[in-house]
Amino acid sequence: MTRQLHLTGDPDADRLLSEDPLALLLGMVLDQQVPMETAFSGPLKIKDRLGAFDAATIAGCDPERFVEVCKQPPAVHRFPGSMAARIQAVCAAIVADWDGDAAAIWTKGDPDGREVLRRLGTLPGFGEQKARIFLALLGKQCGFTGTGWREAAGRYGEDGAFASVADIVDAESLARVRESKRAAKAAAKAAGGR
Repeated sequence: MTRQLHLTGDPDADRLLSEDPLALLLGMVLDQQVPMETAFSGPLKIKDRLGAFDAATIAGCDPERFVEVCKQPPAVHRFPGSMAARIQAVCAAIVADWDGDAAAIWTKGDPDGREVLRRLGTLPGFGEQKARIFLALLGKQCGFTGTGWREAAGRYGEDGAFASVADIVDAESLARVRESKRAAKAAAKAAGGR
């Protein structure tokens, strides 16, 4: 990881995201149906509540206990039960396939952008769009330089796209991303209403 991320408005949560690849990956897992700041603050809540933060610990935690960790106010996600299961499934995949090292997904074997996209797509909860957004985040803010990452990330990899969390570096860029998302939703709604 190469730069300080500014995704949550909480310096401690942003520091964890900047320093721990697993935290960043799990923030992306949580980034659905809640504000982005809530999603990317989730890893710090988990770390503080578990007292440890690594893929093996999270994957090996008793599922009922882990649901309680995620439910504790303020909740990690608005759907703490289902997201607790997803987080544990992602961590189990990281343990099984990447020796517990989340960063290996984008570093092991010097992969190109297309390969990292494929690897991300094998993780529970990572559909094509989420994988492309995370790849763009890696390339734009985390120092990933694999060949063809912008092309593999699609529109999220474009300079100045302001289409996702990959483009957020401050309050102004956050506002631009939110406006871009609103415009895209309105366009999709208008197209569906024809």
